[in-house]
Amino acid sequence: MLFNSSIFIFIFLPLCLLFYYLANSKYRNIILLFFSVFFYSWGEPDVIIFMLLCILINYFSAILIEIGYGKKALIFGIVSSISMLFYFKYFVFFLESSNTILSYFNFHIEYFKDIKKIALPIGISFYTFQSLSYLIDVYRKEVKAQRNLVSLATLITMFPHLIAGPIIRYKDLENELAERKLSLLLFSEGTERFILGLAKKVIIANSCAYVADNIFNVGFENLNFKIAWLGIIAYTLQIYFDFSAYSDMAIGLAKMLGFRFRENFNYPYTAKSIQDFWRRWHISLSSWFRDYVYIPLGGNRVSNRKLYFNLFIVFFLTGLWHGASFSFVFWGLFHGLFLVLEKVGILNILIKIPIINRIYTILIVMIGWVFFRVEKISDAFLYIKSLLGFGIQSQIPMQFFIDKYHFAIILLGIIFIFPVYNKVKLYYNSYFDQFGLKYQIIVQSFYFIFLISLFIISISFISSGTYSPFIYFRF
Repeated sequence: MLFNSSIFIFIFLPLCLLFYYLANSKYRNIILLFFSVFFYSWGEPDVIIFMLLCILINYFSAILIEIGYGKKALIFGIVSSISMLFYFKYFVFFLESSNTILSYFNFHIEYFKDIKKIALPIGISFYTFQSLSYLIDVYRKEVKAQRNLVSLATLITMFPHLIAGPIIRYKDLENELAERKLSLLLFSEGTERFILGLAKKVIIANSCAYVADNIFNVGFENLNFKIAWLGIIAYTLQIYFDFSAYSDMAIGLAKMLGFRFRENFNYPYTAKSIQDFWRRWHISLSSWFRDYVYIPLGGNRVSNRKLYFNLFIVFFLTGLWHGASFSFVFWGLFHGLFLVLEKVGILNILIKIPIINRIYTILIVMIGWVFFRVEKISDAFLYIKSLLGFGIQSQIPMQFFIDKYHFAIILLGIIFIFPVYNKVKLYYNSYFDQFGLKYQIIVQSFYFIFLISLFIISISFISSGTYSPFIYFRF
């Protein structure tokens, strides 16, 4: 079930909120758990058992950690969770890669060739990492093991973040799981955030996807300099507005339910370095790797050589987390390389020059997205060749890939990668109390009409559009 679907917006969500708000506070976790399991079962009925198994393993492992089994229980919980993730996401990739390596030595295992692709449970990377952080935090004694199975299951299965994040940590919502206050203000903030996220997805992200897909699917032998840049600009906008839209909608839905999720994006395309980019992009993932991989490896407290090695380890895992593909691994190592170059100081002058540092960062990010988008690394280099002006002079006119409407949407997307909306709202809020009551009512009324209009427009896009899942569903 998609957030940007009519069945979710007009049937599932209203029913969930109705039962949730009518129920006594002590039953709300049960209701939320029921609707979350139903939400997941709608698209993944055959594999929900694995998510429930993951919950049970982590529930009992955490308790065993707390009652004295410590490291043994931690290892059991981690190995069990990682094993399921490995089987579904990486097992076939591992066999295929092994066979490729063996082929260089003229040795083949025919059985490997007959292995079929395994259906990947939606959201498994997200709920696995969430479960691992819970176990590690219990082991570190940062939180106590949750003895109420319903509460833990509610957190892990909670439908706002279940499918595509953000990665929620138990310690951030521990108190709200036990007791949370519902308010009209929080609900209205959540509704506003959901509508804005919905509009970002169906109006901007989907329109950019139309252009990007047309170009990336046409065949790289048909790309020239202009078309290649149009394609990567469209994809750069698509992936940001697609994923940040899902995070906006998840944060908004959580507020409707009385939870406060941390922000997952902070205008990453305005970053001044690759290090700054990763402070702003998919914050829940980058902070997860920082806290549970990078710092345990020594963080900044090690020799420079070990520091650079640790960064490559972290970004190797970051790439692999996104998918079982050499292109994802290469993408991760590509970012790791520039982080190391920034740490070494080779790029110090560049990242200190205003405007130039932003141009450098966005160009590196965009080139990285080529490896993220293209399945074969060799094809990615062909695409980059066209970006550098060494491609062919394609005879296909630009109008074949983009019309005036999609061009306008791309321009709109470029505007809103900057904090324009937030600055306008901040300016308004800072002067709101100085306005007269009549003016306040007028402005609030116009903003309310704007949100309703944006919602109606978004629904019209949903009604007339085609199936368009969020990019991060496959992770």
